[in-house]
Amino acid sequence: MPSKTKYSVLLPTYNERRNLPVLVWLLHRMFTENKLDWEVIIVDDASPDGTLEVAKQLQKLYTPQHIILKPRAGKLGLGTAYVHGLKHATGNFVVIMDADFSHHPKFIARMIETQKTADYDIVTGTRYAGDGGVYGWNLKRKIISRGANLFADTALRPGVSDLTGSFRLYKRAVLQDVIAVTESKGYTFQMELIVRARRMGYRIAEVPISFVDRVYGESKLGQEEIVEYAKGVLTLCLKV
Repeated sequence: MPSKTKYSVLLPTYNERRNLPVLVWLLHRMFTENKLDWEVIIVDDASPDGTLEVAKQLQKLYTPQHIILKPRAGKLGLGTAYVHGLKHATGNFVVIMDADFSHHPKFIARMIETQKTADYDIVTGTRYAGDGGVYGWNLKRKIISRGANLFADTALRPGVSDLTGSFRLYKRAVLQDVIAVTESKGYTFQMELIVRARRMGYRIAEVPISFVDRVYGESKLGQEEIVEYAKGVLTLCLKV
């Protein structure tokens, strides 16, 4: 493990050309203002909207030291995108977050401070504790999210208030350890990571975050993803 602390941000992308420039700028500002060493690893799954071309321009602007491009040939799933990106991460801490601007980089600084207070293995953002919240969703989407968390909490007892969240800070070694035994590939991937980490004895803290619905583009959540999520919870009940 490197002696100097460095943070690697894994950003899987698909049709995020309009969100990516502002998100990377905010990440650059947050890390620079806090005097932290950083890199962003962009894993683009052959976005038809030209996301990769935008990412190449960002690499020129912020240098290849900070922007690392690891594109793939097609849309291969969120879980495998994180596995792919992690192989190229050089930091001893890893941040996973959405590229659709629903996760504001300002909360990473709070996660880092919380991690330092008790050397936590994982710090996860929560929409459902403290002053956390959700903005831009209609009532139906909020009910689905709350219901999904309640269903998972009842079935799995994960010990976190926002199991379906996808904004987290991991010690790199911990993420590598947990990801090696995680079987999910799609939207249940994040959920399985936390459940398995808890079962493996890793220490998890929470930081309230404000979740804002995507600024540009369309949500990728559909009926298939909801069914996959329900199946994933039931599968984890049996396996973990």
